[in-house]
Amino acid sequence: MSRIHSAVTAVDRRSFLTVTGAVGISAGIGLAIGAGGGSDRAAAAPGAGASPTVPGPRGSSAPPTPARTVPARTTLDSVAAPRDTSVAYRRLGDGRGWPRLVRDDLAAPRSGRAGRRTVLTSFVQLTDLHLVDVQHPVRTEYLRSQGVSGWRPHEALTVQGAVSLIEQINALTAGPATGAPLSFAVTTGDNTDNNSRAELDWYLTVMNGGRITPNTGDPRQYEGPQNSGERLYWHPEDALRDTDKRLGYPRIDGFLAAAIGSVNSPGLRLPWYSTAGNHDGLASGAIADRSGFLADFAVGSRKLYDIPDADAKALMSVLSKGSDPTGTHLVELLRRSRRRMRSVTPDPARAPFTPRQYLTAHLNPAQAGNGPVGHGYTTANLDGDTLYYTFPMADGVTGISLDTTDRAGHFTGSLDTTQFDWLERKLVEHRDDHVVVLSHHNSWTMTNTHPDPDRPGEARHNGDEVLDLLGRHRNVIAWVNGHSHRNSIAPRDGFWEISTASHIDFPQLARVIEIADNGDGTLSLFTTLIESAAPHRTDLTDLSQTGLAALYRELAHNAPGSTTRPAGTPPDRNTELLLRR
Repeated sequence: MSRIHSAVTAVDRRSFLTVTGAVGISAGIGLAIGAGGGSDRAAAAPGAGASPTVPGPRGSSAPPTPARTVPARTTLDSVAAPRDTSVAYRRLGDGRGWPRLVRDDLAAPRSGRAGRRTVLTSFVQLTDLHLVDVQHPVRTEYLRSQGVSGWRPHEALTVQGAVSLIEQINALTAGPATGAPLSFAVTTGDNTDNNSRAELDWYLTVMNGGRITPNTGDPRQYEGPQNSGERLYWHPEDALRDTDKRLGYPRIDGFLAAAIGSVNSPGLRLPWYSTAGNHDGLASGAIADRSGFLADFAVGSRKLYDIPDADAKALMSVLSKGSDPTGTHLVELLRRSRRRMRSVTPDPARAPFTPRQYLTAHLNPAQAGNGPVGHGYTTANLDGDTLYYTFPMADGVTGISLDTTDRAGHFTGSLDTTQFDWLERKLVEHRDDHVVVLSHHNSWTMTNTHPDPDRPGEARHNGDEVLDLLGRHRNVIAWVNGHSHRNSIAPRDGFWEISTASHIDFPQLARVIEIADNGDGTLSLFTTLIESAAPHRTDLTDLSQTGLAALYRELAHNAPGSTTRPAGTPPDRNTELLLRR
């Protein structure tokens, strides 16, 4: 039986219900499907039922905040935690940090290894940012009638939260376990939420630096569920006794104008690499819109906010099972619900992007940031219509980024045979390197083996097959992924599978991974979780960029249906993972 030891730090969504139960809810069809707007480079805790009014900012929205100086904070130091758990709406403050644990499932720790250690590489994993256009017409917020977690009150602040995470990564500079400089960052998919061109622009600008206006439709005002008058949704700027105010959510005047106001991102100071997820390739993260109806609806002038309970129940059943990968049921619902829809300002920026457009955007030299141009993707990907590649992490360490989305639809993943065979060839080619595999889906959510109509006769390969393949190649040391919105670290056949929680659901985390050779036949993989740079305590009158990022975290913590499960258990958080080499 393996043992887990305490260790002293060295030098130092929601439209689709999660498939496996490994996570409470995965961002899905309910999260935005598009975006407009764009980038320009050049008090006391209320009890249940209380809804305090907070004045908004004076005058017009404040100018974008310049990059801040923030402390190099990790969850080893402190973690956002509720100050009072006896109230319905819990205000956050500084909680106790999470200690580092030594995991010896795959190798025993040997004394003196810290003095012999050579750091091979250190990097940051960001996953499931879900930058979301909350005003997108194809969103299915109305599924909240079947469960309050079907829509989340904090979704309008994803861009502010992501920028704050970039600020924290920039503040770190060095690995918290080894003190070695960080080499690069990598995303592991669901960078956007609704596969929309505006969201893709927001994502690249957040990562590379520049000004973002997270708004679509009417440039002068918000048009979405939070001023719709429907009691299903939190209305921050009026006295409507909505679902969330009954749970203690506050009234915050000026919130919506601030949420769609301009945001400045400093951009990562590190090179970064991109991996695609199902939300980056499919409508609502699950639908292959072959009819084109949803694409047309996305850029149109109608939006649905409420449907009969029977219709919502039927749609929820279809979506949660993933049994309609082409979206026929949703399309039929939208066609027959036209009289229930309301007018919104149309926006071509809400159009979906194709895999080729995704690649072209990454390969645009204007989006290079701190590099590399393409962020892992090359013209070979364009020529071959592929979203997978290899890249050098360091001397003797190779990264392999996979594309686990089935373009035929469905929110679970798999690999097509062409990519599966390519992966095996690359593992052989890099037999003398340590290999880190990166993907969006994890092994237990790669269960979609439905054939892709664009690849007739070609089989798809599930997570068990990928685990078996990786286990046959002793150069593989880690498989790093996301998708489930939950921290999980599991020993596999000779390597570690490291899955990291999202940055949209509380506790909104990213992960630093440091790889070191201990000079004794073992490697150590150090994992350290980080939050954004936003302060744990919020000021409900502060609607600045930083104030909104702090509010993003607190609203997420209080979101109906939110649990502690995404944080995982202590062995899934800050660790030293040993393995033989």
